[in-house]
Amino acid sequence: MQQRKFLALATAALCLAASPAAPASTPAPVPQDIPVALLVDLSTGQTLYAREENRRFVPASVTKVMTAYTAFKLIDEGELRPEMRFEYSQELEDEWYAEGSNMFLRAGEQPTVGQLLLGITTVSGNDASVALAIAATGSLESWLALMNANAAELGMRDTHFGSPNGYPDGGQTYTSARDLALLGEAITQDYPGLYARYFGHRSLRWRNIAQENHDPVTGRVDGADGLKTGYTREAGFTFLGSAERDGRRLVEVLAGAPDSDTRDNAARALLEWGFDAFRQEMIVPARTTLGSAQVQNGASASVALRTPQAVVAALPVGADETRWTMEIVYRGPVQAPVIVGDRIARLRLSVDGEVAMEVPLEAADSVPEANVAQRIINAWRKWLA
Repeated sequence: MQQRKFLALATAALCLAASPAAPASTPAPVPQDIPVALLVDLSTGQTLYAREENRRFVPASVTKVMTAYTAFKLIDEGELRPEMRFEYSQELEDEWYAEGSNMFLRAGEQPTVGQLLLGITTVSGNDASVALAIAATGSLESWLALMNANAAELGMRDTHFGSPNGYPDGGQTYTSARDLALLGEAITQDYPGLYARYFGHRSLRWRNIAQENHDPVTGRVDGADGLKTGYTREAGFTFLGSAERDGRRLVEVLAGAPDSDTRDNAARALLEWGFDAFRQEMIVPARTTLGSAQVQNGASASVALRTPQAVVAALPVGADETRWTMEIVYRGPVQAPVIVGDRIARLRLSVDGEVAMEVPLEAADSVPEANVAQRIINAWRKWLA
């Protein structure tokens, strides 16, 4: 029977700055009247600030980020082309013209998929979202199935989409801050070219109608480049945002703010705090051997474990030094054969008993299956132990 193994790397813990799981030297600037807030450093995978990150809420127009992600995925797979045109119908105009935030499409117009995407990401077009869904799959039902399949694939366990645009749908559409952070990570990291092309525009003109983007951070916070605001009476004021500086990308989520000013000010301040209050520091160099894992039925009784890449953490600036502990965690013994590079364990970094981050560890050597003689020797070793 396999058991989880813990191997302490140092009885005297490393002396480093405080973990991001601990308070930074300056508190996060999130007002108490914003019930849900989350800030994640994608470069380290660490959560820098969290408040009710798993609480479900109505995302309103932030839903359109999943619509954009779904389109990006189809474009990347060659199933959808940005230059493809779609003829907007009278039925769609009757249902969606001037209904909430709008691109103001008219029947008979033939926008491209790329223009619809800009209408979604820049002016939050409810009409553009529905048009894109039908252009891509032929029906809203098929599009929603894709959206929900993508959410499941990304691990968004507290999310369901009942519309492509977040328009009130009787509670069918819901999500959580943690899930939106996963979506923010996926769209910025998996499709960086499409993300840069379609997000971060300050305004859009369609026919003679010019509209401004309500994104509160792009053009106002250094490195900010999206993503999406949302508002309904039920949802309050919501935002999924991101910024990148010097290769370090942060994703933030705010939900349920009482008004747009509170949300917008907090969105800008939280990103600035994330960059200013934390610094990146290498904890362990790449390809450093840290310990070993037991191997069952192998030519060797153990295999060395190393870091595939450098382990980098976001550490609070100016905080008192805190004692970190690191331990190797794996489910073992590991069954032979083991191939060099197999990721068979994790390095867990904790502070004050709280897990700050986990990174994979790989086998530093290969361990083939034991031959008959080696199996006898291994059996004797176990008996003697």
